[in-house]
Amino acid sequence: MKRYYQMEVAGNEADIDIYGDITSWPWVDSDVSSANLSAQLADLDVDVINVNINSYGGEVAEGLAIYNALKRHKAKVRTCCDGFACSIASVVFMAGDERIMNEASLLMIHNAFSFAEGDANALRKMADDLDLVTSQSKKIYLANSNIDEAALTELMDKETFIDPKDALEMGFATSVVAISTDHPAQSALKTVFQAVSNDEDKASKPAPAPKVNVDDPSNNDPADENDEDEPANGDEGDEPAVDDDPNGEGSTDSDPDDGSQGDSNADGNEPAGDEPDDGDSGKAKPEDDETDDDEKKKAQEGMRKLFSMLAR
Repeated sequence: MKRYYQMEVAGNEADIDIYGDITSWPWVDSDVSSANLSAQLADLDVDVINVNINSYGGEVAEGLAIYNALKRHKAKVRTCCDGFACSIASVVFMAGDERIMNEASLLMIHNAFSFAEGDANALRKMADDLDLVTSQSKKIYLANSNIDEAALTELMDKETFIDPKDALEMGFATSVVAISTDHPAQSALKTVFQAVSNDEDKASKPAPAPKVNVDDPSNNDPADENDEDEPANGDEGDEPAVDDDPNGEGSTDSDPDDGSQGDSNADGNEPAGDEPDDGDSGKAKPEDDETDDDEKKKAQEGMRKLFSMLAR
């Protein structure tokens, strides 16, 4: 079972994770005590010890013991703030020959505090004792930073959180690890999101007109061409030829069996079937465009919500 507080050895390096409270009475897996850690350090024969910290702190006595145990070891100590290094955990952080803060991490320093009861003398003694305890942490901060005691006292009196930039300037940290922007998963997510999102240029372009096939007159059947040579009924206002019929019944010169003539217009235009009606060729209907736009917007909104959830 992997513990929040653990030690792992690989080659000539050892990794120690302090991801919980620093206490003399470890109750949960995340707790660490000076007795347990010091016993493990004594058995380590490595060149480098990496101490990863994410802790709100704990008992001052335990933290001071862990600090001294790390400083006493022959190996090079590299401390890294993975989240918070607060209170006495910030003192443990100062044990590193290299003190690394991640860009998204914080130190917090303050004066020692306790609970007390008793008469005035007991309370005055407690106040003096707390000042003495606080002075031990001050020694460690001053030995590993570049600020003076007055500035440090002001920071501790105010119970100050220190970000990586300020920690580096004041000497609490020796380096800061920047947040990586080349994470593969995020890069892939960005690429997919861009693929499903229309940019302004694409959005401003109208949808292409649907392709409409129009018959080429040059490909007409020869029989149709022969039919077109026949005079059309009602051409250019010519009167239809009428045979002398004793019964008075007239007939046109057009062949009654010629179906193409029946399709001719009275003004002599080409048959209606040879051309698209009402100029609809190559034009999309407005209602179809609106429907397509609505569907695209719904699909894009759904994809945005999906990728927003994945990016969290």
